[in-house]
Formats: sequence, C-alpha cells, structure tokens
Amino acid sequence: QVQLVESGGGLVQAGGSLRLSCVASGRTFSNRAMGWFRRAPGKEREFVSAISWNGRSTYYADSVKGRFTISRDNAKNTMYLQMNSLKPEDTAVYYCAVRRSSGTYYYANQYDYWGQGTQVTVSS
Repeated sequence: QVQLVESGGGLVQAGGSLRLSCVASGRTFSNRAMGWFRRAPGKEREFVSAISWNGRSTYYADSVKGRFTISRDNAKNTMYLQMNSLKPEDTAVYYCAVRRSSGTYYYANQYDYWGQGTQVTVSS
C-alpha cells in the first residue's frame, strides 16, 4: 500500500525556519516528480514547490521563491522542504504529493498520491 507521510510541521515565530519531510513507502517514486502544496484556512489548496524525478529541476510559487528550498533523496524515498524567513501568511497545512508520469507541476490534479498533511503555524 502506497503511503506518503509528512513531518516537521509545528509552531514557529515569524522569521523562523522549519524543515518538512515527506517519506514514501509501499513503492519507490524515484522516477516521478514530487511536489508540495498547502491549504490555508478558508482558502483553496495552492502549489508551493515541485522537483523533478532526479532533483535537477525545481519549481516554486512566487510567494515562496527565495525563502523555500525543495530537495529529495531518492535513496531514502524522501522529499524535503526547507522553509526559511517564514511569514504568518505561510500558515497552512502542507501536503506532499507524487505527480503522474507526465503533466505540469503546478496543478493539484496532476498528482495522484497525497500525504495527510502537516500543520505549519507562523505567529507574528
């Protein structure tokens, strides 16, 4: 059974940092792109970042560019999101996902495996 498990969320003050992890089990996704999405209270789920299967290409939403860094370790079946200079508007539940074999990186309907999410709360 395929499972994605996020961890690393929590409560942090504005300007602080967190590192999210997403561990995949049940099968390997080393040949699939992966991404992070988030959903803030009362808002739609939005794209945060994505990474190609080999880690050579990365993509970011304008709102996090320069502050967040995505990476992956295929040997560990794990993806990371380093979040620096956090802002209160980054408060959301963060989800990791595995993209379909092909498609764009920016739309949630292009991803077919999802984790349960981890809460990130940034206080001002």
